[in-house]
Amino acid sequence: MEEKRIKLTSVAAAKDFVIRASKCDFDIDVYYNRVIIDAKSLLGVLSLDLTRVLTVCMHGEDEEFSSYLEELAAKAVNAA
Repeated sequence: MEEKRIKLTSVAAAKDFVIRASKCDFDIDVYYNRVIIDAKSLLGVLSLDLTRVLTVCMHGEDEEFSSYLEELAAKAVNAA
């Protein structure tokens, strides 16, 4: 199980995140505080506060998605 802290800066970024997460064949959760959302649900992801740093928990491995999360994690560090 891998966790990354990311920042989604816009609705378009959230949509791209959900599309990429949907290509993975394992569960991916996004959470902030006590709210846990399925990363493959656009409405769920959009219901989160996109101004906050979010935590992504991957219940499997995908190299392409992991490197995408690294890019988003860099934005989270710069935004903090």
